[in-house]
Amino acid sequence: MRRRDLLKAAPALMAPSLAHAQARPLRYIPNAGLSTIDPIWTTALVAGIHGYMVFDTLYGLDHTGQSHPQMCAGHEVSADGLTWIFTLRDGLMFHDGEKVLAKDCAQSVRRWGSRDSFGQALMAAAHEIEALDDRRFRIWLKKPFSQMLYGLGARGCFMMPERMAKIPGTEQIKEAVGSGPFRFLPDAWVSGVSAAYAKFDGYVPRQEPPSFLAGGKAVNIQRVEWVVQPDAATAAAALQKGEVDWLEVPLIDLCPMLRKSPGVTVAVNDPFGWPLVLALNHAQPPFNNPKLRRALLPAIDQLQFLASVIGDQMELARVPSGYFIESQPMATRAGMEVLSGPRDEALAKRLIGESGYAGEKIVMLAATDRLVYSQMMQVARDLFVRLGLNVDFQPMDWGSVVTRRTSHEPVSNGGWSCFITQIEGVAASTPGGSFELRGSGPKAWFGWPEDGELERLRTAWFDAPDLSSQQAIAAQVQARALQTLPCIPLGQLFQPTAFRSDLRDIVKAAFPLFWGVRRG
Repeated sequence: MRRRDLLKAAPALMAPSLAHAQARPLRYIPNAGLSTIDPIWTTALVAGIHGYMVFDTLYGLDHTGQSHPQMCAGHEVSADGLTWIFTLRDGLMFHDGEKVLAKDCAQSVRRWGSRDSFGQALMAAAHEIEALDDRRFRIWLKKPFSQMLYGLGARGCFMMPERMAKIPGTEQIKEAVGSGPFRFLPDAWVSGVSAAYAKFDGYVPRQEPPSFLAGGKAVNIQRVEWVVQPDAATAAAALQKGEVDWLEVPLIDLCPMLRKSPGVTVAVNDPFGWPLVLALNHAQPPFNNPKLRRALLPAIDQLQFLASVIGDQMELARVPSGYFIESQPMATRAGMEVLSGPRDEALAKRLIGESGYAGEKIVMLAATDRLVYSQMMQVARDLFVRLGLNVDFQPMDWGSVVTRRTSHEPVSNGGWSCFITQIEGVAASTPGGSFELRGSGPKAWFGWPEDGELERLRTAWFDAPDLSSQQAIAAQVQARALQTLPCIPLGQLFQPTAFRSDLRDIVKAAFPLFWGVRRG
């Protein structure tokens, strides 16, 4: 065969090989096992990743924080801002073969609105949500809601068949039938251990490049298999050997080694970053004392906390950092002087003495199986001891922390004082999404801070008519939070992910997305 003929034949010769590569299952080690298939019922990240595979959303957030039509062809808004009419695009079908109808979407919005913080604000502003016909539904408001498209595009507002969406948000759905790019395979699911998904051939992606949760969700891989591997070294070895294709959260200490491994790529794929916080129990002594909470700030060295996790890989840290993601529109430096100036443990110790702290026990919950939390909690313990606080350090697995943090009891009866966790980047991008900044007392996030001014500012942010007024209120929210300290920000971590080098076109996102990915 002449060289010219060989070159002409090359695409045909390569096609079967490429087709075989895309048909081979993509094996993925998630950050945790999938124990529920209902991403509305829980805020667990792993359930959200599952949700974006199986379900689709009306709108989608791009990497700049802008919301774009996804299942919708578009919308109309009345001049007074009280009536929104949404029109679905053509070609939407559920995995069971049924056409997606406006009544499905209206009921799905109601279910989402019963659980999500953005959704709850929308439901409080809504007079009625109803289907007008098969393709159109209307949200009729009591007052304008300027965050409508952001909420529908960024907050996991997943569309389900009406029969599923009628199940109360406080109860779990029993099936995972959506209209998203992947079908959930229930026979392959072992709760907390494994799960599998197949390409949904009936999905019609938008004809646009993907950008985070927006754009075209074209699927190139025929099957994705989730396999849990809690041991970090074993997971890394499986990636090196090619037994798995993608390790969502490699141990950061192992990343330098993985970067040198043939056939492995280590990258920071997350444009948002993960804010880490020290959650404080406002309902029990001693952190129900605002003076004691504020007394800690001069000694909080965010870089020291993050260095315990990343070592000298400083490109993975962002400090000083407040409550909102810096790359997003609500980023602000308001009040940051309390965290950005020179650290002064002597001053903190003096302020603790002046706060009225009387040696009450501080129960610190340390998750031993979440290395980031464990290492940072060690830093917090050492700091508290140096400051003269009465520390009761209690190591336990993360599941036990999750259970223990729900307790409202005193520390003498199984309660707690503080723990460390991270906030998903999209949630931490706005005052409306930052659940850790709620000041609603018993209805607030764990620690139950009560701060009427924070709640007032949050409501004002939802009501703000334009970006500049939203940004001004976000600055007030951060300044207020750094005074009352619903939790203490410890900096932002950019967690690397690791995958086989033959994977291409992974969408940059705050968590793994499987559309767009291809081999080759």
